[in-house]
Amino acid sequence: MRAEVLLLAFLAAPALAAEVAGVKVDERIKLESGELMLNGAGLRTKAFFKVYVAGLYLTEKRASTAEVLALPGAKRVSMRLMRDLSAKQLTDALDEGIRDNTPAAEQESLKPRVAELVAIMNAFGSGKEGDVIALDWLPGSGTRVLLNGETKGTPIAGEDFYRALLRIWLGDDPVSGSLKKALLGQ
Repeated sequence: MRAEVLLLAFLAAPALAAEVAGVKVDERIKLESGELMLNGAGLRTKAFFKVYVAGLYLTEKRASTAEVLALPGAKRVSMRLMRDLSAKQLTDALDEGIRDNTPAAEQESLKPRVAELVAIMNAFGSGKEGDVIALDWLPGSGTRVLLNGETKGTPIAGEDFYRALLRIWLGDDPVSGSLKKALLGQ
């Protein structure tokens, strides 16, 4: 009987897939009416500083950028900040990542939506150590930005925009090669 109780308690506990730089990363998350699984998680560093722990959540595990970009359904990139960052630092990094990983012709069509994202991020003021910023792709709605679980702004239209965001971490010139590998579960 005691073994059965312990087994039930173990099964009822939330599944933690990984610990990255002391941050526990959930194996599964609920998003809208469905569930996403952790594809991979890793640490973003810059000049020896820990910046954030990122996790990529998908409906099914994928091991390449092309497979992730082609996968239909909801997706999430989450970032738990490991240090305080100004809105300008956040938006400059996102803008640079899109510029570095998106063809020039496509960048032009994304400009108004990048401006929407910048406005949403600027409304945060700044991100504090421990804050969680999530970028969700919700089919039928668009890209949703959350700060500590609270929706900020309105969804940004277009799956092409979310793919451009994913390429910041998964593109040919990602913000970090080791983070790209970690997010792809390698």
